[in-house]
Amino acid sequence: MNARTEPQLLGQLSNRHLDALEEEAIFVLREVAAAFERPALLFSGGKDSLVLLKCAEKAFGAGRIPYPLLMIDTGHNFPEVTAFRDRRAAELRARLIVRSVEDSMKRGTVRLAHPGESRNAHQSVTLLEAIEEFRFDALIGGARRDEEKARAKERIFSHRDSFGQWQPKDQRPELWTLFNTRLQPGEHFRVFPISNWTELDVWQYIERERIVLPSIYYAHRRQVIERRGLLVPVTELTPPREGEAVVTRTVRFRTVGDITCTCPVASDAADAADVVRETLTVEVSERGATRMDDKTSDASMEKRKKDGYF
Repeated sequence: MNARTEPQLLGQLSNRHLDALEEEAIFVLREVAAAFERPALLFSGGKDSLVLLKCAEKAFGAGRIPYPLLMIDTGHNFPEVTAFRDRRAAELRARLIVRSVEDSMKRGTVRLAHPGESRNAHQSVTLLEAIEEFRFDALIGGARRDEEKARAKERIFSHRDSFGQWQPKDQRPELWTLFNTRLQPGEHFRVFPISNWTELDVWQYIERERIVLPSIYYAHRRQVIERRGLLVPVTELTPPREGEAVVTRTVRFRTVGDITCTCPVASDAADAADVVRETLTVEVSERGATRMDDKTSDASMEKRKKDGYF
């Protein structure tokens, strides 16, 4: 979460610390390539995974990323993001593996309580099936500690047992940037190279490196409904309920996920520099401001992570 900053301090913002954060991320990405036999980089086309991809380019060279990109697709993703994902992977000549929650539903391993249920939490099942299919021993993700309480508890190299589960009280120490990467058969690691970054760091890096993002990260006009303190986008998957008023607002997305649980925020930020200035003044974390699935309880994310979620 970023604290409120006085307007006069905006012009004094420095990005010199980004070099150290980038160096740490590159070190971790290279460590994964050296320590594991079958790693993959989780790639959604969102801002954090695009920052990771940029660091991977710097670590290994464009077109030489030594592990595939893996996307777990709910089938309810924003089309602007999936199209961008495919185009970016092709530009880098990277192998893109997509596994679908819908396929898990056809196999009967995922069962929805009702047709309108969000598929977001069910990605855990499809992810674990992909890990078993390809025998991945490390999955690199873009999660950050500032996003949510459960993620703040997690190590950079986060161990998962043979059931794909995370045990928050049984984590390995990471003193002096020494990582314990030993695995038993069937276990794997989730690795978070930008764990120590904040939302502000990410946007400063996007601005500095001129990283291109899907258009929905910047201000655009969209029909929304005000619901439970959030702006819910009006789509076929999230139609207005009886008595709800549809309004057109200028919004952007701070984070991008499944349409059924991801909300935009009111914003006029048209580019990365605008978003940096805006992020300096926000008082609610990006997930707290945009994710319906995290509002069920304070422990909702931790429970999902224990079950194998990202």
